[in-house]
Amino acid sequence: MTKMNQQLEQALLDSWQERQEYAEQMLPLMGKLYRDFAVEITVFGKPLMGASVIDIIKAHRSVRLHKEEKLKVRYSFAVLEALAGMTLAPAKIDIGKLAYGFFHEERAADLDMKGYLTRELEGVAGCVDNHAPQDVVLYGFGRIGRIMARLLIERQGKNNKLRLRAIVVRGGKDGDLEKRASLLRRDSVHGPFNGSITVDHERNALKANGSFIQVIYANSPEEVDYEQYGIKNALVVDNTGVWRDRDGLSKHLESKGVAKVLLTAPGKGDIKNIVYGVNHDDIEAADQIMSAASCTTNAITPVLKALDEKYGIRNGHVETVHSYTNDQNLIDNFHKAERRGRSASLNMVITETGAAKAVSKAYPKLAGKLTGNAIRVPTPNVSLAILNLNLENPTSKEEINEYLKEAALRSDLQDQIDYTASTEIVSTDLVGSRAASVVDSQATITSDDRVTLYVWYDNEFGYTCQVVRVAQKMAGLSFENVPNW
Repeated sequence: MTKMNQQLEQALLDSWQERQEYAEQMLPLMGKLYRDFAVEITVFGKPLMGASVIDIIKAHRSVRLHKEEKLKVRYSFAVLEALAGMTLAPAKIDIGKLAYGFFHEERAADLDMKGYLTRELEGVAGCVDNHAPQDVVLYGFGRIGRIMARLLIERQGKNNKLRLRAIVVRGGKDGDLEKRASLLRRDSVHGPFNGSITVDHERNALKANGSFIQVIYANSPEEVDYEQYGIKNALVVDNTGVWRDRDGLSKHLESKGVAKVLLTAPGKGDIKNIVYGVNHDDIEAADQIMSAASCTTNAITPVLKALDEKYGIRNGHVETVHSYTNDQNLIDNFHKAERRGRSASLNMVITETGAAKAVSKAYPKLAGKLTGNAIRVPTPNVSLAILNLNLENPTSKEEINEYLKEAALRSDLQDQIDYTASTEIVSTDLVGSRAASVVDSQATITSDDRVTLYVWYDNEFGYTCQVVRVAQKMAGLSFENVPNW
């Protein structure tokens, strides 16, 4: 090995170790900011809630998608260290943007780091938190319920605003608590629970990362008295899908201690279907029953809104390639729906989806302009929406990709739309994505005013992140994304 190669290897190792060391120092600071102020940290839109050292380094590498200059981890650490010495209101703070602006774009002018941050975080820096905590109850503990529990528990701390107080399930047979705990602890798709879970038999509860979660057995909503467990004015998240109209969901409001209900499925009748980022401003303080729509509606509506605002959408068709769900049979058996009785693990199954029509409930401008269908495929999670659209104005692959990349980084839809330029990405790479959708830019096809977009979405985790955002809004919690450039 030549001396030059030895020097190169040593420089590479030194650089890696430096990044590791700064990332390791960032972890306790991010934890403290969340516990003390309910501040969540991102790097160019990449969330670092519950991140590992490697996650932090990878988030910094993704900055290359947006900027020519690399963003050093030590630059972000300097910003984070300064933030740790400030009083902050609850917010999502992008330390990547702030660091890049300070060290590369000279946004600070003659300001020191503290002065720069105080200016850029106006409305957050030095402000007092006036958000009251909200009790949350999960009614049902299936796929969405357990992911919702994970998302709420990871935010546990003295300033946590959404507090998981109880889960309601049918059953109560011997060993039920252990089974519930095991399903929360281990997940074949999303991996092990990040923390500690113990069973409290005496009080019929689960303890997870400092959260005391009462387990309540009931066969119908109205028979539960939450106040006897010290739960008041609760937001009940119904993830059973059993009741989807106002009459059915109103049963929850008959229970003592319940103030509001959020459905994790498309609502029927006059229930508002909310896609956060698109029509969340329709949520009013007086609203008691809301729907977070479907996973597919949450995936496609933000992208469709962004495209319509820029190019105008005349009409189009949405085809979803969707992972199988519990509604299907593992082996051929009776099913009331057409084709869904055939084995989900062995077949691609053509089925209907209401997502295309449901888009208009959140974004009325597209009413009557979209058709849709779905194909269920033998994968357990992560789905793909193919948007075939006729636009009012012509575009190119490069132009539309650049527009969506910027929307993912800087627009009001930055929490909903993510973007990838990878030529090798496949469905399993998107497990755990916190965005409602991920635009696969390399698959984009354009021809004058026609465009075909491929949009990935984690139909479990990404959707549940949207549910959490709706729950926060219903609870009167508003967390600003800063800086806003």
